[in-house]
Amino acid sequence: MIRAGTPQDITSVQEIAHISWSDTYEGIIPSQIQKSFLDKSYSAAMVEMRLERTILLLAEHDGEAVGFANFTKVDEDGDAELIAMYLKPEHQRNGYGKQLLHSGLSYLLNGSQLFVYVECENKKGRHFYETNGFELVEEFEELFEGHPLKTAKYVYRMKAPAM
Repeated sequence: MIRAGTPQDITSVQEIAHISWSDTYEGIIPSQIQKSFLDKSYSAAMVEMRLERTILLLAEHDGEAVGFANFTKVDEDGDAELIAMYLKPEHQRNGYGKQLLHSGLSYLLNGSQLFVYVECENKKGRHFYETNGFELVEEFEELFEGHPLKTAKYVYRMKAPAM
C-alpha cells in the first residue's frame, strides 16, 4: 500500500533512509560521510519540513513502512524532482518502487518533467530509473559532503511540452 506520510512516520523515514543508504552506498561513499549527510538531511526537523513542503509517500507491507519516496512540487516551468526513493533491501524488486513512482506522478499531473539525480555507481538505482522510462541527460562530477562523486541526471517526461 502507498500512502501520504504523516508526522508519525518521521522515525520510520529516518530508519529506512539509514538502512537503504548503508546497503546502497557501502564501498562507494565513506560511512562517516553517509552518517553526516543522513543526520542533517533526515533529522526530525528536516523530515517534518519535507512533510510540510514536499510530497512524501510511504510504502507499507503488512502495516510496516518499508520504503518512501520524496518529490518536490511542480515549479513554474513544469519541472519537479524526485528527491529520494529508498526501500529496505529485503523489499526491493517487489514492485514498491514502481508503486511509489506512479503514486508520486499522480500528484504531479500539471508537470512536464521529473528529474532525479543518481550516484553513477548506484547500479540498482540507475537500472530502476532506466527500466521505468527515465532518460539519461548527463553525468557530472561533484563534491558530496566534501567527497568526490560522479552523478547521473535523469529526466522522465510526463507530457510533451506545449508547442
